[in-house]
Amino acid sequence: MLRTIAINVLLWAFLPAMFACGKVPDPAVPDPAQKEQDEGKRENGDSEEGDTVMPETISISVSGKTLPLKIEENQATQALVAALREAPITYEAHDYGGFEKVGALGRTLPASDTQITTQAGDVILYSSNQIVLFYGSNSWSYTRLGKIQYESLDELKSFLKAGQGNISVTLSL
Repeated sequence: MLRTIAINVLLWAFLPAMFACGKVPDPAVPDPAQKEQDEGKRENGDSEEGDTVMPETISISVSGKTLPLKIEENQATQALVAALREAPITYEAHDYGGFEKVGALGRTLPASDTQITTQAGDVILYSSNQIVLFYGSNSWSYTRLGKIQYESLDELKSFLKAGQGNISVTLSL
C-alpha cells in the first residue's frame, strides 16, 4: 500500500513536468515561422541545401548601366550562379563579326552545346570559357546561358556599345 502511494505521488509530481515541456511538433503541420523564413530565402536565391535554389535573373552591367539577364536552367548557369554567389565577375568583351560582343570569362563552365540560331539579347557560352552577348544573329553550336531583358534593339545596341570597341561587363546576383 505504501508502495502504491509512493508511485502515485511520484506520477503526480512528474506528470505536469512532462507536459510543461511543450507539445511535440507534428511534422505534417508546417511551422508558419519556418515557412516565412524559407520563402524569404527562395526570394533571395538562398538555400540551406548548398544554395541550390536558382534565381530567375542575374544582373549584367556595362558602363554603369544594368539590365536583368533572365537565365536558363542548365549546368552552365548553375556553375555561373555558384561563382556569382562568391563575388561578381567582370571581364572585357570585344566586337566580333558585327553581331556580337565576346570575352573570356576567366574560368570554364560545363558546356552542353547544341546547334542554335541566336537572336539579339542572347547570352551564350562558347568554348566553355567565353561569354558571347548577341546584338545580331548567328547559327552555331552553343550553350545558352540566358537572354538580356531590354525594351528595343536600339536600347540593347546602345547598352552593349555595339560596334564601338571593347567594353567591361560585370555579372552579379
